[in-house]
Amino acid sequence: MLYALLYPYAPQLHFLNVLRYVPFRVLVATMTAMVLTFGLYPWFIRRLQTKQIGQVVRKEGPESHLSKAGTPTMGGALILLAVILSTVMWADPTSTSVWLTTLVTAAYGVIGYIDDARKITKKDTGGLAGRWKLVLQFAVALAVCGYLWYGTEGLSADWRELRNHLALPFVAFSDEGYAFVLPPWLYVIFAAFVVVATSNCVNLTDGLDGLAIGPVMINAGTYAILAYVSGLLLFGESVADYLRIPQLESASELAVFGGAMIGAGFGFLWFNTYPAQVFMGDVGSLALGGGLGMLAILTKNEFLSVLLGGIFVIEGVSVIGQVLSFRLFKKRIFLMAPIHHHFEKQGWPEPRVIVRFWIIAVMLAIASLATLKLR
Repeated sequence: MLYALLYPYAPQLHFLNVLRYVPFRVLVATMTAMVLTFGLYPWFIRRLQTKQIGQVVRKEGPESHLSKAGTPTMGGALILLAVILSTVMWADPTSTSVWLTTLVTAAYGVIGYIDDARKITKKDTGGLAGRWKLVLQFAVALAVCGYLWYGTEGLSADWRELRNHLALPFVAFSDEGYAFVLPPWLYVIFAAFVVVATSNCVNLTDGLDGLAIGPVMINAGTYAILAYVSGLLLFGESVADYLRIPQLESASELAVFGGAMIGAGFGFLWFNTYPAQVFMGDVGSLALGGGLGMLAILTKNEFLSVLLGGIFVIEGVSVIGQVLSFRLFKKRIFLMAPIHHHFEKQGWPEPRVIVRFWIIAVMLAIASLATLKLR
């Protein structure tokens, strides 16, 4: 919005030329989202308290969580507003990648809102039935990923050339070899799975004060770097070609979305850090996870997302493993799933679990960035 309104005046007001640079717009998007969240959360929390929109706690969960019942929830709605507004203000409005990522993030936020609303209304942790949640998530993801393959309007030439290619971490990307090329229908299904899986794994991670938002910001920052690098030209030469990663000039604008997610995350974390004054709720976790999944697809880092989002993967796998083990062998692998509750049951204080998971997320982000040179 502001980029489109202000940049045409750059020939007359030369200082506006700075808007042409993606890193500058990433910074102002980050600051915009941060100011919005820091400024609005005190009022937003009071509104949630007034309307008695409080957290419903699982009775079978850790005993220390019982005291959290009634804490304002659905705080992720303000994260969602800040991310979308900041992105719309500072991203190039002609970027289809940005619009599609924002669309999925908003749509998953709506699904999360429905889930949260049912929990609060019924005073039960069940919420929206899992099968219906998955149906809605896959419907959105398949529609968007189908357009990314079969669509032409608004899609850049570089994306249309590489859209069904899959790059491998630590392996040089090349059209001639070293890249998987999937048939259209299979790629659409695979891409939709990445989005839905990422969304639900972030949702499972959101179980302790500040646990999910830390890795979300770390992932968003890493994707912002990967997006910018994939479209960067230095002295007329493509940095992506030098690094042997997919060259996608159209992806560079996604760095603005990543910056907005970081800024909104910092504002939320100020009030969500232990002991939390507000919880994210599914309206935030499903939306942020969906956004990260889209960043993975549109920067061609679908496989790298397993390493980068390792915290989310471990959380998701721990739940799947626990369920399968109990159904097949009537035995539990963990004291409680997701795995962060397992460590709580072992006696770890909540802040120790949170900070150590953050540290692991940082280490995984460094390893993911290292793949840019280890090819």
